[in-house]
Amino acid sequence: MKNIGKLLEIEALTENLTKHLAKNNLLKIKVLYFISQYENLSVSMIIEKLGLKKSNFALMAKELELEGLVVSKQGEIDKRCRLMFLTEKGKKELETYLAELNAFFNEQNSEIDYALETLCTYLNKKI
Repeated sequence: MKNIGKLLEIEALTENLTKHLAKNNLLKIKVLYFISQYENLSVSMIIEKLGLKKSNFALMAKELELEGLVVSKQGEIDKRCRLMFLTEKGKKELETYLAELNAFFNEQNSEIDYALETLCTYLNKKI
């Protein structure tokens, strides 16, 4: 139970921090980040990673495309598959946000880096 409590606390604290820095547009930033980290990842896999409903993601994706932040393309191998890619504008917006987040934490700490990397690896295996 102690671990569950810690995970819930971490999730709440990080979401509040990132919401504040993302100017209450956290979902947009999350989608841009996942697209940047997992190029050639299908839309369905992005939806699964983010834990979203297809309809919510479709609305967000449409908004991002209209803003010129992402483009979606049909998969080359599997034509049923849709892939999303960041545009230069999308890359710049994500880089700006990440720079602000990095400035907030402004210190490098190898212990924290290791702990976060371990947590991410563990959670990716479990999910």
